[in-house]
Amino acid sequence: MAVDAHSRHVDPGALRAEARAGRFAGTSAGHCPGFPQANLVLLPRSLAFDFLVFAQRNPKPCPVLEVLDPGDPEPRLTAPGADVRTDLPAYRVYRDGSLVGEVGDLIDEWRDDAVAVLIGCSFTFEEALVAAGVPVRHLEHGVTVPMYRTRVDCVPAGRFAGPLVVTMRPIPAGLVARAVEVTARYPDVHGAPVHVGDPGALGIADLDAPDWGDPVDVRPGEVPVFWACGVTPQAVALASSPPWMLTHAPGRMLVLDFPNERLRS
Repeated sequence: MAVDAHSRHVDPGALRAEARAGRFAGTSAGHCPGFPQANLVLLPRSLAFDFLVFAQRNPKPCPVLEVLDPGDPEPRLTAPGADVRTDLPAYRVYRDGSLVGEVGDLIDEWRDDAVAVLIGCSFTFEEALVAAGVPVRHLEHGVTVPMYRTRVDCVPAGRFAGPLVVTMRPIPAGLVARAVEVTARYPDVHGAPVHVGDPGALGIADLDAPDWGDPVDVRPGEVPVFWACGVTPQAVALASSPPWMLTHAPGRMLVLDFPNERLRS
């Protein structure tokens, strides 16, 4: 039985245990306040270097928090004792440029040469936004943040190239500067927005039709604000066709064990 989306976990280990047992499959947004969350990318060792160069060249969507040894599923620096194969609410499997499935764990997909990369997630700075008086609409509604594929190309590296993906949060016009200031203090979880205002400038035709996540309303007096997103590697998987790539399901993150404030600059 799935945990109610509005029943918020407090302890990262408890949330991971629920996910491992198959009892939690919802969005991790709003859970475990005070602790960071991470996107996940898994690739064969033969492609890991190219991907890490891609991440280095595209630090806004791909800020790397930890790289695991080949074949090791435990994030020993950020969540000791956790298992990236089982401790996220849901995963996606990509083969040869196609999404072939969404699964509850990666035990059957695991390879001895798998290299796991943990990438910072903007869910981490949402607590700071709320504390600063900035509303976060998808948290209010208990849904997954809307995510959009843009027409902005990432800087390619080796095998990897593709479009930037962004999250959108509607912000009251008078609070946009505050939202920028707050999130800029967290560069390891995407930092300041990449765009404020007209979605058409990013090639987004309809805010009510996100590519991932759920639409949220933009109310009168609010401005759509866009942050780089850790789902970018999934758009890159579709564009670059690696033979094997595993990721988190959008909005379903790995919650880490150290305090958010460690990532505040």
